[in-house]
Amino acid sequence: MSIAAAAVAPTPSKAWGISLWIAQVLLAVMFGMAGLMKLATPMAELAEKMPGLPIGLVRFIGASEVAGALGMILPAITRIRPILTSVAGACLVIVMILAAGFHAMRGELPAVPMNFVLGALAAFVAWGRLRKAPIPPR
Repeated sequence: MSIAAAAVAPTPSKAWGISLWIAQVLLAVMFGMAGLMKLATPMAELAEKMPGLPIGLVRFIGASEVAGALGMILPAITRIRPILTSVAGACLVIVMILAAGFHAMRGELPAVPMNFVLGALAAFVAWGRLRKAPIPPR
């Protein structure tokens, strides 16, 4: 085997790419909708839905979720710094860990499994786009 052949990385299978794109779109939709709801809901209604939380914190969480949703799609589709898709995935894992702890502390246990599912999906994208099927930059 020549040095040139060894330097060429194997191309990932199409199944990996398709699986990752499906996960990215699902995460973008879920976090985009949740974040926009937190950003667009009037403050009085938001205070009713999420009692005991400062409105500023809820808005910050919403903005973080929207940023994560955009980070799932835009860097990958434009191929401008596509590594940021992995970073967005890792950050969404942190958001979901914190959300699971928050919901558990408030006794909202039915919400915790969804936090783990979304966190696992985000971890899959972070790992997949970093190691298994990275998107080459332009």
